[in-house]
Amino acid sequence: MACSKLFSGDLPELINEVVQYFRYDYKSLHSCALVSRLWCRLAIPLLWEDPFSIKFPKNYHFIEIYLHNLNDYDKLKLNEYGISNDLFPSNILFNYPSFIKCLDTQRISNSIENWVTAVGMITTKSQYLRASIQSTNLSSQMLIFTKLICRLLFLTFIENEVNLYKFEITMIARKEFEIFDEIFELILQNPKFICNIKDFKLDFNTTTENIMKFLIFLHSNCNSISSLYFLFTSCNNNYQMTEKHLSQMINSQKNLRKLLLGFNDFPLHYSLLSLQSPNCLNTLNTIIFYYVDFKNITVLTEVFNQLNVLESIHIIYCLSLNSRFIQQINNVTKPLRLKSLFLDEVLQIDESLELLIQKSGSYLEYFGIINYESQQLLRLIIKYCSKIKFLGPTWMDSQSIYLFFNLIENISQNLNYLLIDSLDVGYDNHFSSIILQNLGQILPFNLEYLNLSLTINTSDFEVFLKNSQNTFIKKLLISNIKKNENEDIFPYIREYIVKRKRVKYLSILESFYGKYEDLFSLKEVVEEFEFYSIQVLNYDDLFIDIYDFINFVKEID
Repeated sequence: MACSKLFSGDLPELINEVVQYFRYDYKSLHSCALVSRLWCRLAIPLLWEDPFSIKFPKNYHFIEIYLHNLNDYDKLKLNEYGISNDLFPSNILFNYPSFIKCLDTQRISNSIENWVTAVGMITTKSQYLRASIQSTNLSSQMLIFTKLICRLLFLTFIENEVNLYKFEITMIARKEFEIFDEIFELILQNPKFICNIKDFKLDFNTTTENIMKFLIFLHSNCNSISSLYFLFTSCNNNYQMTEKHLSQMINSQKNLRKLLLGFNDFPLHYSLLSLQSPNCLNTLNTIIFYYVDFKNITVLTEVFNQLNVLESIHIIYCLSLNSRFIQQINNVTKPLRLKSLFLDEVLQIDESLELLIQKSGSYLEYFGIINYESQQLLRLIIKYCSKIKFLGPTWMDSQSIYLFFNLIENISQNLNYLLIDSLDVGYDNHFSSIILQNLGQILPFNLEYLNLSLTINTSDFEVFLKNSQNTFIKKLLISNIKKNENEDIFPYIREYIVKRKRVKYLSILESFYGKYEDLFSLKEVVEEFEFYSIQVLNYDDLFIDIYDFINFVKEID
């Protein structure tokens, strides 16, 4: 009876909680929208908060829905590019642009390009566009059109007075700078558009006049940012002014909780000192250092001792983690909550490093190391760090591979994410064989994520699958560098994984002499696996790279 009332809409307060539970489960939200009108009204806003970031299912036709209310002048402009008015829906059920909460300029431009390509393939009236796609001038034509659509989208969002929560700007490639310039003036003319953002990311590799103006605009108009991600990969121009504006931005925020600083040689002295402002002392709880060179940074002890609610520090592939840096950290009198440590350089193993690992051992949850001389450090991690739940990426050699197994056993009660990349070279799959023969029996009973990048021998693979048959893996990724074209792992996948329903999501990418094949492209196999309630996804969509990990930390920390 209660279930009947729930689906009929007699318990709206419970229905909303149910639908909110599926916030990022887009497949389930689609199903919810089909239950009833009430369910649809609750599910649609969640589906349209951030459609540009939905990795699967891939469908770029939401852009047409956003643009359906264009004026005649703008539609005529699109006609010049072969975009027929018939492409846009004549009627829509909701004001979809008003639901947008998150905008990422890079994802927007990529979505537009994919949409343009799709339109060129399916629209009979777009000869101009198809000709452009086939021409040698494709990149310039695509850029002009992408800038136009991007501008129209931002105009649509601004006109609908959206309440934007997250705004991410990436400017690495030339086209990304041009797209930013296209929307820059729109933002300056409409400051309310981003004045209430809570989550802001700026990733760029050189400064321009517009970027400097935008930084000034931000610290003058936005003071509600709670998560600030600032990445500047070059300091060959205007770095002093850039740091000045960054410091001003930090000082102007009233509730800054999370801060990422990602630079190479960028001078962080004043930016770090700005964390001692009254606005930060009692709000900042997370700091992420990403590719920061600590060579000339000497204020860490002073700053960390002043922050009253600092709960986690993340060090990701930073440079100059020498005794001078370690001593600054060890001099911090408050509990040192070092939660992430990812390394790609060899550390000098001494008493100060052991003290650092010992102090942070009860807090460290995310660890990875991609250098060959890691045995001594692994021993310290095994000795002091038992709460690691995210392990990898980790490279191993003959000296460290069994220490790595010991580490997995030591943290098995907490381990939830495991990424393994063997160091097999040439035609030797020695390390992959050792991993497959030993890993299965030490895996925990449940894993959220397992990524194996190996050179797989089928007999070793069967051993692994048999030894790990009691482990359920929500997301399993396999990247297999085949040495023999006849080595086929799919019979074992069917027998030990699919038929026994041991995973929820599966991605497999195989390569042979530079030729890649993604399981996701084999439609018959995908349909077969779906019969067993296993969803096959594109490997790149399920793969966690370091940028994905940073976003992962931001969401859960």
